[in-house]
Amino acid sequence: MNTRGSEKIAVIGTGYVGLVTGTCLAEIGHHVICIDNDKGKVDMLKQGRMPIYEPGLSSLVLKNVKRGRLIFSDDIVFGVRISRVIFIAVGTPPRAKGEADLSAVESVAEVIARNMNSYKLIVQKSTVPITTGDWVESTISMFKKRRAKFDIASNPEFLREGTAIDDFMRPDRIIIGAQTTRAKNIMAGIYRPIKTKVIFTDIKSAELIKHASNSFLAMKISFINSLSRICDLSKADIDKVATGIGMDKRIGCDFLKASLGYGGFCFPKDLAAFIHASERLGYNPELLKAVGRVNEKQKEFFFRKIKKAVWNIGGKDIAVLGLSFKPNTDDIRLSPAIDVINMLKKEQAQISVFDPKAMDRARRELTGVSFCKDSYEAAKGADCLVIATEWPEFSRLNWRKIKHILKRPIIVDGRNMLDPDKMRGLGFVYSSIGRN
Repeated sequence: MNTRGSEKIAVIGTGYVGLVTGTCLAEIGHHVICIDNDKGKVDMLKQGRMPIYEPGLSSLVLKNVKRGRLIFSDDIVFGVRISRVIFIAVGTPPRAKGEADLSAVESVAEVIARNMNSYKLIVQKSTVPITTGDWVESTISMFKKRRAKFDIASNPEFLREGTAIDDFMRPDRIIIGAQTTRAKNIMAGIYRPIKTKVIFTDIKSAELIKHASNSFLAMKISFINSLSRICDLSKADIDKVATGIGMDKRIGCDFLKASLGYGGFCFPKDLAAFIHASERLGYNPELLKAVGRVNEKQKEFFFRKIKKAVWNIGGKDIAVLGLSFKPNTDDIRLSPAIDVINMLKKEQAQISVFDPKAMDRARRELTGVSFCKDSYEAAKGADCLVIATEWPEFSRLNWRKIKHILKRPIIVDGRNMLDPDKMRGLGFVYSSIGRN
C-alpha cells in the first residue's frame, strides 16, 4: 500500500465515468476504492462482471483487482475515511427544463463533510455547470463535524464511450481547476505517470471548459449535418465537402461526419445544461440553441428519407441495424436510433432490430419490436433496411445475401457507411445522408 507516488483515492459513482476513471487510476499506480450505493452493481463488480460494455475495461479491472490496487464497496463512509483524495463521479441527469440535476452531488458532498477525519481533496469529476464547485465547498463547510481541512478541485473528463481507456491513458490534455498550491501538487502527482499537457485553471474555468468543449463538438456535427441537407438539395457530395473543409488545419476533420444526428448522454445533456447555465447568468445563447434544434430536425429528416424510400410506412417491415448511440458501447441513452424507431412505431411499422452489444439494454426500453440474433435475421423479409449505428461489422455483411433475403432491396444508411455506387451496382435502392 506504500508504493512510491501512490495516492489513496476514492471514486464515488461507478457509471461510465467513475468506473473507467477508478480503474485507470489504479492502472497508473494508485490504490483506489470505487464506491456505489447500488449494492447489486457493487456485487457484480466484485464478481468480475461489468455493468457496462467498454472495450478493454473488464481485463483492466480484473488485472488491478488481482494486484490489490482496486476494490469495490457500497460503504461511502469507509471510502471517505481511508482516502485522501475523493473523486465525485455521480450522475447529473437533465431536469425537465435542461438544467443539470445536482442532487446526487449535494448528497455526496454532505456525506463527505460529516465523515472527514483528516485533510481531504474533493475532486469534481462529474460534468457540472459553472459555480458547482462553490456549492460543494459551502455544503462541506456547512456540514463538516471536525476541523479537518479540505480543498475543492475540478477535473473534467473527456472520455468517449468506446475509446474511454485510451482517452484516459493518452489524453490530449488534462484540465485541473484548483485554488491552493497543495491541491495543485496533489493533482499533479496523481497524473504524473500520464505524459501529456496539464493545464491548471481556476475552478470555474475548468467547469466551463467541459461544457464548452462538448457544445463546440455538437456544433460541428450540427454544422456538417446542415451542409448535408444542402448537398441533398444541390446534388453535391457531403463526404467530399467534409474532406475539403476538414483539411483546413484551423477546422480539422474530426466530427465532420454527416449522419442522422448525435446522441448519447453527453452532448445533448451538456448542451442543454450549458444553455440553462448561460441563461441563468443573463446571456441568451442563440447559437447553442440552434445546435440543438438542427440535431432534432436531422433525426426527422432521416425519418422522412425512410418514408420516401418505402412510400407508405404503415404495415411495412423495417429492419434497423444499430441501437447504441455510437459503436463500441452498449449505451442507448438519447440514441438517435431509438428516436427513429419510435417515429416508425407511430406510423405503425413492424420493426426488427439488431445491435452487437446493446440488445439487453434496449429490451428494457423498447417495446413492440422484434429483437433478432443477428443482422440477417433482422433483414429477412423486410421492406427496408436502416443503418442507424456505424458498427464496423455492418460494413462487412454479405450484401448479396442481404439483397436475397430482403422483401424489397431498399437500404437507408443513416451513417454513410456504405459505398453508394457499389450498393446500387448490387441492385439496391440506396439512400444516405447528403450523397446522391
